Amino acid sequence: MSKIINTEEQNKYVVVKTEGYFNKDLGELVISVVEEKVQENKFHFILDLEQSKIVNSIGASILIEVIEILQDKDGTLSLCHMAPIIEKTFSIMGLTKYCNTFATLDEALAQ
Repeated sequence: MSKIINTEEQNKYVVVKTEGYFNKDLGELVISVVEEKVQENKFHFILDLEQSKIVNSIGASILIEVIEILQDKDGTLSLCHMAPIIEKTFSIMGLTKYCNTFATLDEALAQ
């Protein structure tokens, strides 16, 4: 089952950790967290994909929505712990031009 396993604030970031297939259902959970936190004036997010090894096209399109929401607020989205196939797919799609990518959560938090 796909789900958000943790959401916490660290430094200036909201860290969202996911588990399972990043599809429409998980994407909608992530975007709802982003929308909620944006209402609380939180605009910098790190999506930790360590336990999500595959993303489908709908999940990726929802991430584009997240990027657009955050760009409108001068916010940022960073991704960490991406499986190689996800990193390659996001690079081909051009997503990595609009968000930072990191090997680990610690690296993302240190940016």
